[in-house]
Amino acid sequence: MTFHHFNRRVHLYLALVLLPWFLMYGISSLFFNHNRLLEGFYQDGVPLWKTRFDRPYEIEVPPGADLKPIGARIVRENRLEGTYGSYRPKPNQVHVYVYSFLHSVRVTYFTDQKRLVAEDRRFRWDQFFTGMHARGGFGHPHLLDDVWAVVVDLVCLGFLAWIASGILMWWKLPQTRAWGWLALSGGMAVFAGFLAGL
Repeated sequence: MTFHHFNRRVHLYLALVLLPWFLMYGISSLFFNHNRLLEGFYQDGVPLWKTRFDRPYEIEVPPGADLKPIGARIVRENRLEGTYGSYRPKPNQVHVYVYSFLHSVRVTYFTDQKRLVAEDRRFRWDQFFTGMHARGGFGHPHLLDDVWAVVVDLVCLGFLAWIASGILMWWKLPQTRAWGWLALSGGMAVFAGFLAGL
């Protein structure tokens, strides 16, 4: 097998392996780009959030405290499942967002009232796809989150290899070289124009 044939096989099978990721990033980008238009599909009177519980709760939250262990304790003590993030939108509130691709829970701890409220978010396809698109990074509490981050890195490398193999295939076909230059220069010019203008 020549290198040219090997490169064609690489390009072909990379496209098949990466197909779910191309679809996910393509569909989710449409949701990101047209979120106001798509929001109209969910104006059906069903609230986005539904209260799971509202009960007394007490945990010490000193000013300037690291919220990660506080969020971990809230998640553990209230038997919540999923990856979570903690932040403080107001001085008297701590939010813990517990999420997965299919389900999310918003937990609000009111420090002045010693009260904890958990709300379940209804499933929506736009949030399902954009959640996959935006999810990444290491250091989450679950191993599967880090595995996802590793696979995303491999997918990105796969995209680069797919591009490189495509360029090599194009260069090996002199009869398509002029159209290839036109496509390449046109794409680069449009991209550069947006970089300069936005």
